[in-house]
Amino acid sequence: MTVRMDSLVKSISMGLDAVEKELLGASTNHGKRVAALCGRMGKLLGKTRDEITALATCALLHDNALTEYILAEKTGTRHDPMMMLHAEYGQRNVDALRLDADVKDFILYHHERADGTGPFGIREGGGPVEAELIAVTDSIDVEHHLQQLEPGELSDIRKIVARNSGSRYGRKATELMLEVLDRETLLSLKDDAIDETVSGHFAPWPMEIGARTVFGLAGFMSRIIDCKSVFTQVHSTQIANRAWFMADYYGYDRSQKLALYLAAALHDMGKLATPAEILEKPGKLSNEEFAIMKDHVRQTWEFLKDVEGLDEIAVWAASHHETLDGAGYPHGRGAAGLDFNCRLMACIDIYQAVSEERPYHARRDHAETMQILNGIAGEGKVDGGIVRDLDAAFAPYDGGNVPSPQMP
Repeated sequence: MTVRMDSLVKSISMGLDAVEKELLGASTNHGKRVAALCGRMGKLLGKTRDEITALATCALLHDNALTEYILAEKTGTRHDPMMMLHAEYGQRNVDALRLDADVKDFILYHHERADGTGPFGIREGGGPVEAELIAVTDSIDVEHHLQQLEPGELSDIRKIVARNSGSRYGRKATELMLEVLDRETLLSLKDDAIDETVSGHFAPWPMEIGARTVFGLAGFMSRIIDCKSVFTQVHSTQIANRAWFMADYYGYDRSQKLALYLAAALHDMGKLATPAEILEKPGKLSNEEFAIMKDHVRQTWEFLKDVEGLDEIAVWAASHHETLDGAGYPHGRGAAGLDFNCRLMACIDIYQAVSEERPYHARRDHAETMQILNGIAGEGKVDGGIVRDLDAAFAPYDGGNVPSPQMP
């Protein structure tokens, strides 16, 4: 399948912005502003279009590992108070996207300081200048919310940037930032202009994605999504593994299996915009909280619906809470509007959610899981034939994890 990766990357950045806003207070469209400014500075450096696209992509995704970092903190496995894991995981994740230009250490060193007091102790010039560009832009936008500034406030920001040259920010990065950060640029970073602004820094990036890229992308997204909560650390990964397993069970060809696998990995993308306190609440959700939780499926649809090449995948991913009786969400499609893969996704999602440990229930074995799933099928909400197939296919695992498909 051919996918417009530039569009997909922009969609991913929207989800990451929601995470960063929740965890750090960074404002909406933060990733896009970092990308736009880095793209402009890349042009001043004489970078090629592909190199600027790669830089803008890393800028958009610079905080892709925030959820993994926060999960490590929650589970007591984080030992680096200066966010080394966050940077290491982020670089690993973006490497899986297989960009057309070298992006080595762009994200790994984006929290370094010119004076060597950053997480890895890298001084200015010790890493790629692109990492220094992301660092200065990220810092300024998080602290000053550039889209809210008025032109009259620009002089103060420029003084702050200049004052930190050679200590917090690299001298070259400072010079470039001061050159691009003018009144026209500031207005182009407003929320009503940022989409058009950032698009100018991305070359169209259609990619024929095969198994290696699908597995890399699925792993990238599963890690980002599942680490939002202690209780969902393997949820998307297992949904994807179970989808692959069932596609094999039904005799799908390789391209069909890859498409379903990717849809499964992306199905909970909207949870990036769901507050962690709701995802991890041990008791029953209030009506208001449940409405917020339900909205994650609509968010998944919004993130994916305009990505060229993911048409069917977006529908399958965003249909995992639809029901045959039309009472599901977000669109209430009903049986006539749900193809086989939509129905399959719904059944697999229920199986995984019921069997894995959650704040409100313990882990269940296969027999307990199937009792619940059969009850839902009996109510006419999910496909009874698929439920019977899941019973036969997953019984040997007794509610435990299904192995990942082997990389070709």
